[in-house]
Amino acid sequence: MSAHEGATVLVVEDEPSIADVLTIALRYHRFEVMAAGTVHEALALAERTRPDAALLDIMLPDGDGRALGRELRSRRPGLAIVFLTARDAPAEIVGALGFGDDYITKPFNIDEVVARITAVLRRTRPDDVLPQRPPLRYGDLELDETTYQVHRAGTTVELTPTEYALLRFLVRNGGRIVPKEQLLRHVWQYEHSAESTVVETYISYLRRKLEPLGPPVIQTRRGVGYGLA
Repeated sequence: MSAHEGATVLVVEDEPSIADVLTIALRYHRFEVMAAGTVHEALALAERTRPDAALLDIMLPDGDGRALGRELRSRRPGLAIVFLTARDAPAEIVGALGFGDDYITKPFNIDEVVARITAVLRRTRPDDVLPQRPPLRYGDLELDETTYQVHRAGTTVELTPTEYALLRFLVRNGGRIVPKEQLLRHVWQYEHSAESTVVETYISYLRRKLEPLGPPVIQTRRGVGYGLA
């Protein structure tokens, strides 16, 4: 059974034609789908069922998709969240998506949406219970591979599943610079998406959470990729 087999996705999109396309495609790929067009409907649906993932439009008729995402995540901490946002969304909107696991810009390719949700669920719904494993360490960073908790200099750092997967891959590569394409392939399961800015965005989220606790730990090799200092 795959990581997403039977997983329930809550689609929150107020444009009926887009909601229909998403619902049909996700059901074709064996997801259970619930669709809502407003914040109010989404909260009511989430109350009655327990979605594994939420695909949220940012602009909704009765509220903000980001606020909805925070409320859904507070109710179910393990919920995977993917945002839909306009391609020309201001940087501050994209920056505010840091607690989500991924975001997709409109207009989108439906196969890409399915692939992104599948990849996020692979990170948030492991296929089986993992045995006790020793923590990963790099400098003052410690990653607990059983509980997926992160500590820096003894302080707990709250990371989303995507942020954890990105940091883990950097830690496993030690001080080496990892090319952006390799990060896209291993963390996001993207192929041929070198133009995507998702790596830069999530590196900035990690820095925002790690750097208040110590010196800069992530280095950028411009035009190549990222590594740990």
